[in-house]
This record gives sequence, C-alpha cells and structure tokens, in this order.
Amino acid sequence: MAALDRKTVCTPGGETSPRGEYARRLEEARAIAVRLAGLDDLLGNLRLGVFGLGMLLGWLAWRGTLHPASPGVALVGLFVLVFFHGRIIVARRRAEGRAAYHERGLARLDDRWSGSGTPGGRFLDEEHPYAADLDLFGVGSLFERLCSARTASGEATLASWLLNPAPPGEVATRHDAVTELLPRIDFREDLALLGDDVRSSVSPDALTSWGRDSHRGASVATRWLIAIIAVSTVGALVGRLIGSLGTAPLLALLLLEAAIASLFARRASRALVDIEARSGELETLAGLLARIEREPFTSPRLLELRAGLEGGGRPASARIARLAGLVRWLEARHNVYFALFGTILLWKTQFALAVESWREEHGGSVGRWLDIVGEIEALVSLASYTFENPSDPFPELVDGGPIYEATGLGHPLLPSSRCVRNDIRLGGELRVLSVSGSNMSGKSTWLRTVGINAVLAQAGAPVRAARLRLSPLSIGGTLRVHDSLQAGRSRFYAEILRLKKLVEMAGQSPPLLFLIDEILHGTNSHDRLQGAEAIVRSLIDRGAIGLFTTHDLALAEVAGRLAPRAENVHFADHLDEKGRLAFDYKMQPGVVHQSNALALMRAVGLDI
Repeated sequence: MAALDRKTVCTPGGETSPRGEYARRLEEARAIAVRLAGLDDLLGNLRLGVFGLGMLLGWLAWRGTLHPASPGVALVGLFVLVFFHGRIIVARRRAEGRAAYHERGLARLDDRWSGSGTPGGRFLDEEHPYAADLDLFGVGSLFERLCSARTASGEATLASWLLNPAPPGEVATRHDAVTELLPRIDFREDLALLGDDVRSSVSPDALTSWGRDSHRGASVATRWLIAIIAVSTVGALVGRLIGSLGTAPLLALLLLEAAIASLFARRASRALVDIEARSGELETLAGLLARIEREPFTSPRLLELRAGLEGGGRPASARIARLAGLVRWLEARHNVYFALFGTILLWKTQFALAVESWREEHGGSVGRWLDIVGEIEALVSLASYTFENPSDPFPELVDGGPIYEATGLGHPLLPSSRCVRNDIRLGGELRVLSVSGSNMSGKSTWLRTVGINAVLAQAGAPVRAARLRLSPLSIGGTLRVHDSLQAGRSRFYAEILRLKKLVEMAGQSPPLLFLIDEILHGTNSHDRLQGAEAIVRSLIDRGAIGLFTTHDLALAEVAGRLAPRAENVHFADHLDEKGRLAFDYKMQPGVVHQSNALALMRAVGLDI
C-alpha cells in the first residue's frame, strides 16, 4: 500500500495553515460569544423589568384602575422573552464551546497540551506488551495527544486501535476516511461540542446493557386495551362529577386499573431501569447521531458506518428521539399537578410498556449505534491530528517482511524544537541493532521513537518521519519493567518473564518488533553476555526484528557474533565550548567508546 500524499487537502483550499484556521475561528467564536453575552444580560434585565411591570399591572387591575386582562399582556411578553432568552443562552454556550475547542487546538500546536486533555489512564494494562513502555496512556501520553473524542465509546475505540495493530487493508480504509475528514473542520467541531454533552450525561455501557436486556413486550392489543380502560375511567370520573353516572362503574374501573398496575408493575420497573429520567441525555445522543447522518460521505468506511445508522426504515437518530419522547412523557407523572390524573390514566404503566416495546424492537441496535459513533469519533481524532501535523506523512505498509525502514524518524510527543531525527533500516539480512551509549544520550528515547511510530502507523495515523515503510508487525518492549513487592518479583525476574513473552510472540504472526532496554542489566557480565546473545538469537531465528540497548560494552560482542544479522550503533555525548556535557542525540555506527557516568555523578555534587 503506497503512502498517501495528503498535504494539499489539509484545508478545503490547501492554503490555510492549521494555526491560521484555528486562530480565525477562535476570533469569530469569541466575537459571537461577546455579542451574545450582551444580549443575555439585556434580556435578563428585560425579563426582570417585564415581571415588575406585570406585578404593577396586576396591582392596578386589582384596584380596578385597569382592565382585569391587563396583566396578561405582561405575562405574554414575559413568556416571549423567556423563550428567546433560552435560545440566546444556548447559542452563547455553543459559541463559548467553539472558542474552547479552537483554544485546545492552538494549545496542541504550541505543545501546551500535556495535562489538559484526556489521559485515558483506565485503558493502561501493565501486562500489555508495549502500552506502558511506549507511554500510550497517562498525562503527556500518545492517547492524550491524539484523542479529541468526547464520548466514552470514542475513547474506547481509539484506545483499542493503539493497543491492537490493524492489518494493512484496515489501515488503508482508515487513511481514506481520515483524508476525507481532514478538511471538515465544521463537522469535527460539531461532533466535539455535541460529544461534550453526551459525555457528561450518557453512560454507553449502561445504555448498551439496557438495550440488550430486552424482553418480549406487551402486544399492541394489550396496550390498546389498557388505554381504553384508562380513558373509560376518566370518562366515568367526569360522569360521576357531573352527576350523569353512578359511583359503582367508577369504583369498578378504578379496581380494574389497580389490578392492571399491579400485574405490570414488575415489567414496568424492569423496562425503566437505567433509562427513566434520561430524556435530555437521549435527546442529546439523538442530536449527535443526526449530525453524523447529515454529513455527506464518500469514503467506503464512512459510508459503511453511516449505513449502520440508517437501517430499519428510519435513521438511528429518529429512533433514539422516539425513545427520548416516550421517556419525556413518562417524566410528566412526577409533576405534582398531574400526578393524580396520571395515576388514573395508568400513565407509568402505559409508557413503560411503550418503552418496553421500543426496546424489544430496537434495543439490540443501541450498542452498535454507540460503537459507530465511537469509530467515527476515533477517525475524527486521527483527522484532527493529521490536520495539525501537515508535514507528517502516512506510512507505506507493505506485505511480507518483516521490514522497518524510516528516514527522518522522530518522536511525535516531543516539541519540534527538541525533536532530533534519525534514520533506521531493519529487514532483509539486517535484523537487529545493538544500541550502546552514555547515560542520557537518547538510547531509550530512540527505542520509544521506533515503537510509537509503529503504533501510529498501524492505527491509521500519520507518522513523525520524512518517510516510513514497514510490514505488519506486533510490538513488544521492556522499557518499563518494574519489580513488584505484592507479587514478590524482582526487577530482573520481571524482565525475564517479559523476555519470555517476547520470544513467544516472535513465533507468531505478524512478526515481532522487539524493543529491549538495558538487556539483562540485573545480573553479572558473564551471565548477561551469554543470556543476551541467546535471547537475541532466539528472537531473530523466530523471524523478529528489533533493537536492544546496553551500557555494558562487553555486549557489543553480541552483534559481532550475530553479524551480518546484527549491527552496533551508538549515541554519544561531548563537551561544549564551556566544558559542559552535551548531547546531539544522533545515532552513529559502531560502539560507543566513552562513558559519562562519573561526570554526571560529579555534576550533581557527589564526591567522586
């Protein structure tokens, strides 16, 4: 699959920079918010004035100075003001939300995003073969940098993509979708604003579980019969009040209603669990679905996703809106003025059965609709990241392998001003790089750079490189292996358990990209050399490619013994013009021939 050139489609005309576009939209949103804030204050004062006028007119009417209907004029005016004031408040909040959205975009462009986004810590599994090693989750993580999803479904989908490399065909469909979403800033903005409301209210797990827990609903005939009985009871009550009907029919109907309410009480309660009093949340979800349904798509994946919202004769937004309407009517029974009348009408029973019937017909689709929203949000997250990094290309994914070839490879979480880039070539005859170097020279960061770009590439995102060509790869690392007091494991024992897991992964498909930091550094030099050579040989014999780092220069022999399948490279330090230790973070061939450990100890004040 060839790499895509999408620099000319970052904006509709291919001319506006991400910074310029965000700044322009931020200025517009702020101006609208200021204007609406003025209207908000004005209408608030008018409402207070009209209310005072109404009180004055009421007092004058009570004294007989004015016509009794005079206060009604003020009441009508107050209702009109309340209506328009409500719309102004909503518009103001939307403008402020738009401004905040573009402020976040500018913060990302200025590398001020760490700690202000969604860290996704709940997705971190310490036993995952690379999630902790490559800083996928947490404050300052790849997930926080990528994620613009505002719903829990969107966050979960994006996390899954980072944790589970996709095959080339799936990556290609994501590239097409991301490229289509790239210029659609309005759509991405709308999803973020609507998603904020959904995130603050809708629990996707609870809603999905509620939809799956469907039971056979009451038949249409049963529901009609209950409605007829309820209407008949109201008629009997009216007849009794006007004296045209006796008490006996009314009492009989009331007893019948009590029996019906008791008969269906358990079903009604079961139908309303996790859904009652959530009409506003459901209406917000319906609005989010409707916004997706309105967007014209052309890429195969986006068309497929939208088609999943349009089956069954009506779009998903209309069906969720129908449920929201039923719940809204159901909530009316809590009104103190309507409660008695609602009881006579069997209001809870009738609408609970209607909700139950809705769930029987559509409940099984709720989880799928939320999954679709989540996938579209994940694609939007990748599109936003791509838009904000126009110089980062999509990778070229190739069959066969294992192959990992990159020029100008850098770490995507480092600010551009501090991101030093290097080249790498693994595959064919060369399978392993032995990376030596002094402390703080960049060895571990280089392993993370190689790994995190492999994650981005196989998630469907652009990569921080001039060019990256790779085959499908599984990924495994030992950069963040720790001891465990609770499990009774030393750091060395935890490392060899992880190495065993990597060897097992190397024998599976796709081939493994291994990233081993300070290999076996918890044991003596003799055992370390023998063990490191055996482990690395086993990995490459099983088809893996990768890198391992070491401070122990004796381990440079490993590459020599495995040549030409292995090579030595290194990172070094030097003294600047003021005699201070400095690093250029450039990878060089061969073995490092110097150490800075003593210099660093003296630099922090140790008497060496």
